[in-house]
Amino acid sequence: MHDIRAIRDTPAAFDAGLARRGDAPLSATLLAQDEARRSKITAAETAQAEQNKASKLVGAAKASGDEAEFTRLRALVAEKKAEVARLHDEAKAEDATLTDMLAVIPNLPADDVPDGADEDDNLEIAKWGTPPAFDFEPREHYEISSVAAQLNFDLGAKLSGSRFVVLSGAVARLHRALAQFMIDTHVDKNGLTETNTPVLVRDEAMYGTDKLPKFGEDSYQTTNGWWLVPTSEVPLTYSVAGDVLDEAALPIRMTAHTLCFRSEAGSAGRDTAGMLRQHQFEKVEMVSVTHPDASDGEQKRMLRCAEDLLEQLGVPYRTVLLCTGDMGFGARRTYDIEAWLPGQNAYREISSVSTTGDFQARRMNARFKPADGGKPEYVHTLNGSGLAVGRCLIAVLENGQQADGSVQLPAVLHAYLGGKSQITTAGVLA
Repeated sequence: MHDIRAIRDTPAAFDAGLARRGDAPLSATLLAQDEARRSKITAAETAQAEQNKASKLVGAAKASGDEAEFTRLRALVAEKKAEVARLHDEAKAEDATLTDMLAVIPNLPADDVPDGADEDDNLEIAKWGTPPAFDFEPREHYEISSVAAQLNFDLGAKLSGSRFVVLSGAVARLHRALAQFMIDTHVDKNGLTETNTPVLVRDEAMYGTDKLPKFGEDSYQTTNGWWLVPTSEVPLTYSVAGDVLDEAALPIRMTAHTLCFRSEAGSAGRDTAGMLRQHQFEKVEMVSVTHPDASDGEQKRMLRCAEDLLEQLGVPYRTVLLCTGDMGFGARRTYDIEAWLPGQNAYREISSVSTTGDFQARRMNARFKPADGGKPEYVHTLNGSGLAVGRCLIAVLENGQQADGSVQLPAVLHAYLGGKSQITTAGVLA
């Protein structure tokens, strides 16, 4: 959510930020609505002052025996009271309209975010590892002979429809091991607090984390109004909604492993083969709540946490800074990590690490109390995938595949797999 006072102070800068996003200027429209709201507030305050003045004179008129003046003043008090109530209601309505207008405007990009229209304009800032050289044509994950039968898309469709899969056997255990490895690393090495959150949340949580009202169609809602979380960013971030935190409590660093649900609205025809884009998937999420001065450094810290996981797994990747046209609605700056998938001969996204500045904090009124005793300020919130478990599974399977259809597994996972190091040609761990 944007601060209308900032727009009032620097309308040209606000419009320039929107223009970098490819959006039309909105400051004039917003400020006109703001003026309508403020004029109602001013009128209500004026009427209240007149009501108070008349109320003080009523007693004097009664005491002096001037019945005509007493009657006139009492009628004036009643009239002003009704006028104040009406103007307060009108001011609330104007304020609600302004809030609704602000709620669908995206965050403004940071100065260092490159301008661009789409993913082709993203800026590569780092690359790690060398894609493996195969003496055979590498297969996509669902084509690898030792694992294909354990990725049952037909059963997923029978149970739930398209874009669902049932994992079994060695693949299911490997998927679980990956999630456990990620959580353990974040807790033991990266200092994040493990959190077990609900996957059903209320409207307020979705709104506060900028998923509503604009992107409701991208998520699933139950018949009694709960939302299935698109990511645990929602409950983790919203956990500080309405709070005034002590500055000494910052940063707050959390991680959670949850199921995630997305309708994939607008993605028809994209990545329909395999399990790259599913309606239900698992993700280990990182969320940080920080002091505004520390948020840029925190984003780089979170990025390294995610990159380190891939390095431990031996999966080649590249890191890109998203351009203005490819950045998410609530993000101020986003880094994507793209893992190398030999079967596609391409790097594909496996993590996004974003800072929202105070954009989400304003929506959910999350603040901190400065140590020097100043007025409460809005915190900054950040979120990042650490990592998408299913996509990580794909990367591990494809990078570890062998000519005979078996899969060699990363050494860091062996302890999570009972000491097993490969999926054999027969599809079992050994």
